[in-house]
Amino acid sequence: MHEVIELLKTLLADPDKLMAFIRENGGLYVVMAIVFAETGLFVGFFLPGDSLLFIAGIILATTTPEPFNSDWLNLPYWLSLISGAAILGNMTGYWLGKKSGNMWFERKDTWLFKKKHLIQAHDFYEKKGGLAIIMGRFLPIVRTFAPLIAGIVSMSYKKFLSYSVVGAIAWVGSMTLAGYFLGSNEFVKKHLEVIVIGIILVTTAPVILKMVFGGKKAKA
Repeated sequence: MHEVIELLKTLLADPDKLMAFIRENGGLYVVMAIVFAETGLFVGFFLPGDSLLFIAGIILATTTPEPFNSDWLNLPYWLSLISGAAILGNMTGYWLGKKSGNMWFERKDTWLFKKKHLIQAHDFYEKKGGLAIIMGRFLPIVRTFAPLIAGIVSMSYKKFLSYSVVGAIAWVGSMTLAGYFLGSNEFVKKHLEVIVIGIILVTTAPVILKMVFGGKKAKA
């Protein structure tokens, strides 16, 4: 795992290397696998979904990946597959949460874990869970744990599935199409590293601010 993290750090520091790595190691199927892991597996919270989708869009705009020789066939094909991986990831996270839900509700309170937080999460997901699932797609870390928590608090599966589909299509579509339409721009080509870092900062900032200022407000 340590080697994987170090590899990702190296690749993210150089988007050109990341694009080369994707092309040489399974193409956009690698993107599918990473999107699935980030949205469905507990250990995937550190994966760079947003910047990866942007780069996937650039690859689609600047090359002709399999299986078609037409950009207009490849684009919807890969958008569908990657969105499917994101949806399947959420379903996996929900299932894992559902299977472990009783364990969490039966667990005794500790300084780190409070059962009342699960009850609050349950009430929140019943009232506004759809918004959490859709908007959580655009927030690193949140998109990994939101499906898990939804499963733990037994959010309606039909509701969860419908919002997961909407969120996956919105997230994958917006990020990938942004890379697709901006990828051929000379400014983007010359400043790709800065843009990727910017995407990471913009998407991560809300989570960091919530952790810092939310914690202070709670103490107050």
